[in-house]
Amino acid sequence: MDSEHYRRVLQDLQREISDRISAIERDMRHEGISADWSDQATERENDEVLVSLGDSSEQELALVRQALQRLDDDSYFHCSECGVEIPRARLDLLPFTAHCVDCAESFES
Repeated sequence: MDSEHYRRVLQDLQREISDRISAIERDMRHEGISADWSDQATERENDEVLVSLGDSSEQELALVRQALQRLDDDSYFHCSECGVEIPRARLDLLPFTAHCVDCAESFES
């Protein structure tokens, strides 16, 4: 399988997620916040959503970093649970997955 292809995909995803996290952090600082109290209240209503998006992005970034580590130690193409080869179609869809379809389904149930 093409390790370099997946490395590029994961690195691009890592940059995209890092940029998203930076944007969320900027929004959380409320730079350029309105002087009007009612506008400020509206702007701050989104904080809970931003925190949730930030947390999800951090988790996704951790998965991407783990996938890059698996590429480095030559375990990327095999399920970390059962060791079976992960289908390329699954890696194309979820490049940071660590599990084959069967193991992923068993974790969900």
